[in-house]
Amino acid sequence: MQFISYTQDLAKQIHQYQSNNAFYRNIMKTEEPVNIGFIYIEPDGVVGMHEAPVPQLFIVMHGEGWVRGEDDEKITIKSGQGVLWHQGQAHESGSTTGLTALVIQAEHIHLT
Repeated sequence: MQFISYTQDLAKQIHQYQSNNAFYRNIMKTEEPVNIGFIYIEPDGVVGMHEAPVPQLFIVMHGEGWVRGEDDEKITIKSGQGVLWHQGQAHESGSTTGLTALVIQAEHIHLT
């Protein structure tokens, strides 16, 4: 798995459109169909161990939780952080306090 940061300090300031104090952090580019949705994990919830059918980008939007790969090590993940699982990688995610994550799934994910 690959960890990615999506915090504001990595965003670029938007200068167009008479913008002020606005910033943009690109996630990815795609040329084929993409499935985009939210996962809501309630307190003490878990999405059980499974293989990624296609590459999956999991970005925590709110809250904090953990992810675990095939090595069985739980790694803390919080708002502004993301993880990319490649096709076929077994993984699990959960939270003791609850979290909301944006999930992007596609045959090819090109992070920018």
